[in-house]
Amino acid sequence: MPDHAEPPHASSGADDAVRASTSRRPVEAVLFDFHGTLAQVEEPRDWVLHAAAACGVELDRMRATALADRLLTAGRAGGPLPARVPPRLAELWADRDLYPHAHRGAYTGLAETVDAGIEGFAEALYERLLVPEGWVPYPDTEATLKTLRQAGVKVAVVSNIGFDIRPLLTAWGFHDLVDAYALSYEVGRCKPDPGIFLRACGMLGVDPERTLMVGDTPADAGAVAAGCAVLVLPCADAGRANGLGAVLDLAFPS
Repeated sequence: MPDHAEPPHASSGADDAVRASTSRRPVEAVLFDFHGTLAQVEEPRDWVLHAAAACGVELDRMRATALADRLLTAGRAGGPLPARVPPRLAELWADRDLYPHAHRGAYTGLAETVDAGIEGFAEALYERLLVPEGWVPYPDTEATLKTLRQAGVKVAVVSNIGFDIRPLLTAWGFHDLVDAYALSYEVGRCKPDPGIFLRACGMLGVDPERTLMVGDTPADAGAVAAGCAVLVLPCADAGRANGLGAVLDLAFPS
């Protein structure tokens, strides 16, 4: 756990030994995962309703719910991993976070395995991923980013993703609170590869040992191999608090 140096005070030798083994340099930068950490995709039924509407089709909520369940099983970007990846999509799936065409092709291909009877539906589902309305920032995201900015702590977003998320953060008013983006399709490396975390630290000009990585999956914990401290948050649905405020407790311990 990161910690600031404390002023000297009287203590036992045992206390000194514990402090020496657990102390860490002050946090100068925080790396954030995007999906599941700063924001969550919209509720599945809303996703389906909006995509259908973009195709000129109005679905009743019962049919939308049934379609959403089938699409989640097939595999949704920002959702659970697919139950099965068809062989024809295997190469695109493997490269989905390294190339934009592979990301789009993999997820539209998975959506097409669900027969919705709506022309252009798979593309509309994917397009919903690319707009700010298709996501919901977590309740503590803005306050956490603003507090770090005001304290002079640098921030980067480190994400395994196949499209540019900068327009989303700009639309939410967060872009000026982020100093750098290490996106897998731009960097050419995916978490948990230590290289993507080291690239982010390089972009910020900070030592990994003075950096905290915050995410929600074991892949984010790969930052440990790069020398960073790591905070892994619990998974939370859109609009529900995910414990992001704990970042401030680690960055500014009392």
